[in-house]
Amino acid sequence: MAVTQVVRSEWTKIRSVASTVWTLSVAVVVTVALGMLISALSRNEFASMSTRDRLSFDPTFTSFAGMSLGQLAMIVFGVLVVSNEYSTGMIRTSLAAVPQRGTFLFGKIAVATALALVVGLTTAFLAFFVGQAVLGDLRASIGDPGVLRAVIGGGLYMTLIATFSMGVAAMLRSPMLSLGVLMPFFFLVSSILGNVSATEEVGRFLPDQAGSTIMQVVPPVGDDTPYGPWGGLGIMVLWVAAALAGGYVLVKKRDA
Repeated sequence: MAVTQVVRSEWTKIRSVASTVWTLSVAVVVTVALGMLISALSRNEFASMSTRDRLSFDPTFTSFAGMSLGQLAMIVFGVLVVSNEYSTGMIRTSLAAVPQRGTFLFGKIAVATALALVVGLTTAFLAFFVGQAVLGDLRASIGDPGVLRAVIGGGLYMTLIATFSMGVAAMLRSPMLSLGVLMPFFFLVSSILGNVSATEEVGRFLPDQAGSTIMQVVPPVGDDTPYGPWGGLGIMVLWVAAALAGGYVLVKKRDA
């Protein structure tokens, strides 16, 4: 089957499954709404902040506070896109129609990643403009140094989270197992490693912690992160590439 036919087929599958559409919708709503709430709280509490906190206050990053929950929906989206066919048994039919497993896998991932990119960028720009409107006098402008990079980076971050999840789901096949690995990894392991002094250096190189630096405009006071915003995103890209490579190898070698 030609690549264009595979892409068309995967697009039809994604848009016809209600769960994948809902997860993307939730990603937008949760990210924007929580970002708006945190921005409102930050504006009210700014006057009582310490001098150190004021110096490191980042209006742009504040409007992205909802990313912590928004990425949860993107993880679910990435897992469902790949593993739904395994859980329903439709994978046998799909591989019979597209025997070239590499073409099948990357056709699926390319379509889902493109959709995640559109949703991610839309979410990032919405979260930014809504958050800045709420911040009032504390707001940043899209034309300020580093702000446009951070906003676009927010969209790329959400996209890469979804694509990483696709790679993991391709390796594990089961949606429950994939979510059982990804959720603790991002919301427990990463948090613990990043907040314990003995493991902080390791935590900085995990995909979410490294990738999120692309959304920062004002670095925290005393920050000694050994890479910049684009370097952090580059580390995240390496994680994604490793997950996709693992998924590709396993999909090529094992039975459906």
